[in-house]
Amino acid sequence: MKYVILIHSNPRPWGHPTADYLPEHQVLPQEQRDRLNKDFEDGFAEVIRRGEFVHGEALAAPSSSRLFRWRDGDRVATDGPYAEGKEHFAGFFLIDVDSHERAEEIATLFAGPGETVELRPVMSDGSDGST
Repeated sequence: MKYVILIHSNPRPWGHPTADYLPEHQVLPQEQRDRLNKDFEDGFAEVIRRGEFVHGEALAAPSSSRLFRWRDGDRVATDGPYAEGKEHFAGFFLIDVDSHERAEEIATLFAGPGETVELRPVMSDGSDGST
């Protein structure tokens, strides 16, 4: 089954890797940040070794986006960010795994101080994930 891991992060300041720009991560002792980074790198290396990683991309700053909507019977484009909120979409990873439990294990790798991570099944596998 394929899943998308959506990374949401604070838009100010904006950068990748997102954790390096989050106050919740920056206040941690350096040794704890190093351990968290190593845990992620080791865990993601395992994801790649198992052939579960399909694709991923980091996104540019929300301020560089354009928003397209339907308003008063016509299409309207405006400058981003796309929505008001504390967090913005920062990037995604597409994975292909044997079970939902494995997808949750991988998504956990991305969760760190100040981060919000969303795991969502891909419908092309025939399920909408609502069961």
